[in-house]
Amino acid sequence: MPQAADHGDKLSGKVALITGAANGIGRAIAERFAHEGASVVIADLDNQTSQSVVTHIRENGGRADAITCDVSQAHDAERAVEHAVTSFGCLTTVVGSAAVFSPVVPIDELSEADWQRAIDVNLTGCFLISKYAIPHLKTSRGTITLIASQMAQVANAGQSAYCATKGALVQLAKGMALDYADAGIRVNTLSPGGIATDRLAKRFGDLERAQRIWGPKHPLGRLGEPDEIARGAVFLASDDSTFMTGADLLIDGGYTAW
Repeated sequence: MPQAADHGDKLSGKVALITGAANGIGRAIAERFAHEGASVVIADLDNQTSQSVVTHIRENGGRADAITCDVSQAHDAERAVEHAVTSFGCLTTVVGSAAVFSPVVPIDELSEADWQRAIDVNLTGCFLISKYAIPHLKTSRGTITLIASQMAQVANAGQSAYCATKGALVQLAKGMALDYADAGIRVNTLSPGGIATDRLAKRFGDLERAQRIWGPKHPLGRLGEPDEIARGAVFLASDDSTFMTGADLLIDGGYTAW
């Protein structure tokens, strides 16, 4: 994250609850939001890493807090929302970034438990965090951004469960955008392409191999960087996108243009 002296103000006065923000894209979003003036609450199962992100943000002049949260559990989602409001006085912004990858296998080889876990975290988690945040967002006329994927539009062999959940997020956001437009709440999805994260490194063995195999599938010839996605999330949460709701912001290096 840039040093405190370089802070921007695109999100000044915003209070953001970001799920899955201990690592990867979620962490980049939390750090970029703090850099742009938002107070951020990191909701993640990995409390130790979440606290290290909080420390990093605070050391760079930002405002942050963390709470342990399993987004698939209603009680945890509700508690995370209330923690954000208690910590910073209100809630203006929600980013649903928590997600799991299912084993890369065809459907007949995918266990019912792995299928259900993908639904519970990737889809139900966004439903729950939105459900409990919306009463507060009505007051602030706030925003919800759900992190989908280019796999919401195209498929990949062995990833039917992941693709199904990400496609469902796009439709969930569109429905909520219509339900709450009169309340001034804007709801959008952000769809990254392949991004150079630890999660992708684990899937391919290391990031160098991921770049070699997955990078060329993007017309720009490389994987994206987490902060490139975070900047898109800032746009959706800021006043730069006030005429945008029910939309999917695709930042995929051209992956879906082939």
